[in-house]
Amino acid sequence: MSQWKQVQQLEMRLLEQVDYLYDDNFPMDIRQGLAGWIESQDWDSAVNDEAMASVLFTNLQTQLEKVRSQEQNFLQRHNMKIIQQQLQRKYTTNPTGMARVISTCLREERRILATTCTQEQGALEQSLQNSVAFERQKNMDNRVSIIRNSVQLMDQAVKNIEDMQDDFDFCYKTLQSRESADRTSEMIKQGITRLQEMLNRLDFKRKEILSKMDVVIKEIDDLMTSQLRPELQDWKRRQQIAAIGGPLLTGLEQLQSWFTLTAQSLFQIKRQLDKLGELVVKVTYESDPIPLQKPQMEERVKYLIYHLIKSSFVVEKQPCMPTHPQKPLIIKTGVQFTTKVRLLVKLPEVDYQLKVKTTFDKDLPAGRVSRQFFILTNNTKVMDIEDYSNGCLSVEFRHLQLKEKKYSNGTKGNEGLLSVTEELHSLSFEACFTVQGLAVDLETCSLPLVVISNVSQLPGGWASVMWYNLLTDEPRNLGFFGNPPRASWSQLSEVLSWQFSTFAGRGLNKEQLDMLGEKLLGQHASCGDYQVSWSKFAKENIPGKPFSFWMWLDSILELIKKHLLPVWNENFIMGFVSKEMERALLKDREPGTFLLRFSESHLGGITFTWVEHSDSGDVKFNSVEPYTKNRLSALPFADIIRDYKVISNGGVPENPLKFLYPDIPKDEAFGRLYNSQPSKVYPYIPSTLIPISELRSEASSTPRSCPSPEPPMTPGEFDMLSEHLCFDIDTMSSPYSE
Repeated sequence: MSQWKQVQQLEMRLLEQVDYLYDDNFPMDIRQGLAGWIESQDWDSAVNDEAMASVLFTNLQTQLEKVRSQEQNFLQRHNMKIIQQQLQRKYTTNPTGMARVISTCLREERRILATTCTQEQGALEQSLQNSVAFERQKNMDNRVSIIRNSVQLMDQAVKNIEDMQDDFDFCYKTLQSRESADRTSEMIKQGITRLQEMLNRLDFKRKEILSKMDVVIKEIDDLMTSQLRPELQDWKRRQQIAAIGGPLLTGLEQLQSWFTLTAQSLFQIKRQLDKLGELVVKVTYESDPIPLQKPQMEERVKYLIYHLIKSSFVVEKQPCMPTHPQKPLIIKTGVQFTTKVRLLVKLPEVDYQLKVKTTFDKDLPAGRVSRQFFILTNNTKVMDIEDYSNGCLSVEFRHLQLKEKKYSNGTKGNEGLLSVTEELHSLSFEACFTVQGLAVDLETCSLPLVVISNVSQLPGGWASVMWYNLLTDEPRNLGFFGNPPRASWSQLSEVLSWQFSTFAGRGLNKEQLDMLGEKLLGQHASCGDYQVSWSKFAKENIPGKPFSFWMWLDSILELIKKHLLPVWNENFIMGFVSKEMERALLKDREPGTFLLRFSESHLGGITFTWVEHSDSGDVKFNSVEPYTKNRLSALPFADIIRDYKVISNGGVPENPLKFLYPDIPKDEAFGRLYNSQPSKVYPYIPSTLIPISELRSEASSTPRSCPSPEPPMTPGEFDMLSEHLCFDIDTMSSPYSE
């Protein structure tokens, strides 16, 4: 079943998450119409290959044209034509941008699908998706709507006051204009009485509208303090969690709607107060409430507008290198990175272009970091209105680049107490403008960044990004790793599962997480509240190994992503089982039953162990030397399983792998993953690479390691080797141990 068909079968809650993926950058109509073709292309590689991206963009246009020509519905044909034109405008000069958008959408679809396969959601994910949040949002919608209606009614009330005042002014001037001969004391009395009644009504209405305004202003103030600000903080927290692989970030459009509607209400109240000020110029009297109350109200409204706009300036997309879209907040010197800021309030027309300036490590105290950087490229851009942003301003910096500062002696910064990947930095954004006579200074900053100078520092940098964003919601705690807090295993295990769903398409189940916990925590693994230190997670070596727990796990993620994805997503890899548990699982199984697990002694290695039973009833376990990226680059892992051979006691090479644990016939499990494409290099005879191991004949109940040649031998090479062997194979021993 195609990925898109699986997506369409999701429950409504998850379909809403999918809906947020698609906009004018990549309309859902295209995803629907070209589902099969889109899923068959390598968009991930095209992100970093402009030539490949250009070819895919051209092919996409061809596919769209074909679909459009076959469409019978005139309206649908018209819509497809509009979409084609939009894509041409957006991506003709930026085909890698299109590849990046589509790659992200497909990856997020896989992540959403993966959540349905996980046995249970973690506590952190549940807290982000609970029903209380939905009820809170409904309440917010209702409250904003009530305020807007109240402000609209006040508009009409101000208009009524203006009409009443015009009537009063007319009557007053009419009474004044009468000639003295026409004036009788009785007429004057009646006229004055009438004017007094009109003035009393006018005074009452003025007091009434000011009272209503005061109530609405207080309601807006409370809305901003008790709901709007917490909702913004909640979105920022969810942005942190999404950055480290958590649930897809949604809700910015909803926030933008709340901010804009609230701002519109405040601007409307400001205009109403201005109008009342104009009315006072025409008609005022002793104890007139407008001159007494208007100045204070104006100050409160300006204060609320200022702080509403100021808080609406957010980093929509955190800094990220296009080469590593799944690992934001890590920047490599000399490599371009992108980021985007948005103003959530739709402003009335501003007096001039709104320029945003970026600054790196602004106002950082001296001595806080050992290295200093500056932005090498243009750091100022003008905010613009995006088509799909409902009129709000945003700006995307696509070509920022960092360079490390050199000192007068030609050296760079000295290393401090913290490692390079523990040193945090910040990217600030500033802008200033005037709106309706009110000067506003905008400032916001990215989440803390890790700056690396070599890709080998990427795993350590990502560990720092995960640890920070898991454990704090502070936007700029750059001294965090001076004394990093501990994480509970329940928190950490959830984030580790996210890494697998993000990078490998399928998260970890409870059994796999338990196995990981046992490796990291030993006897404390069963305690979900056990506190894990930063050092134990990412800095200390695993006992007896030359690498840390995180380096080991990250190497496995890379191996899956690049070489094991089909096998992993079929759930064929048990993964993190220990050798002791492996023996317990296999000992009572049929001969030739095997399981797949990641090596505990090699970085980025996968091995398989199978069980045999001797005639005397002894149980034997055999483990092949771990396959790493070098071997897996030569031959797909499913083909290795199919073609693997063992030479035992000088006999004929045989494939000992019969059943995938617990009892699935090997070909039934892996058959659809085999590479059946024969060699087409004419006029040569097609050849196949065959992995072969030599197996000692001695009986043992402990796993035996079977070294396999690198690269695997072809049948011809194996025949030549067999003919020229001048020693007994069963006397060979392996230098490897697993």
